[in-house]
Amino acid sequence: MEVRELAPGLWRWTGWHDQWQQDVGCVYYERDGEVCVIDPLVPPEDSERFWAALDRDVGRVGGSVHVLITVFWHARSASAVVARYGARLWAPSRAKAAVERRAGVVTDPFRVGALLPVGIEAFASGRGTEVVYWLPRERALVTGDVILGAADGGVRLCPESWLPAGTGHRELRRALRPLLDLGVERIVVSHGEPVLERGGAALRLLLAG
Repeated sequence: MEVRELAPGLWRWTGWHDQWQQDVGCVYYERDGEVCVIDPLVPPEDSERFWAALDRDVGRVGGSVHVLITVFWHARSASAVVARYGARLWAPSRAKAAVERRAGVVTDPFRVGALLPVGIEAFASGRGTEVVYWLPRERALVTGDVILGAADGGVRLCPESWLPAGTGHRELRRALRPLLDLGVERIVVSHGEPVLERGGAALRLLLAG
């Protein structure tokens, strides 16, 4: 497990994913007396350390706990976090059934544009069951599968084979272009390395193709 502070109150941790056979990224975010975790995975290689740290932080913050899912494939350890802290589970409404098969009851299904915890906003991704989260105060995008880390330190689109019939990179780029107006500084990906500076430039390059 690798844990990295990206900004005050915003952390990214990694855990080994057996299906992917590699580490994947997850997000912890605290603000205004509440805790949000996005696409959480309890690292199997370091579960005791993980739970001890999260117990400490949830106890310190003292407020509600929320679990947010970008895409149903990332339900991961959501049910364990919900059960441990009595957390609310948020997921895109079009992914509700798929998330519930993996993580239990979605207490808060939402549509793009809905009010989410602690000022988080959800944007369309180009894939109907997936969203991209925007943390405006930290100028950070949190992505699931449609935007991945790239070997050159930037970002790339997911393979078209991951997308539903009739959706390709052209459709993804069109759907993601509203993100260019946000003033992005950080792109916190689940797969690959995050972009921690000049995220807007990386995003413009990604969507220019």
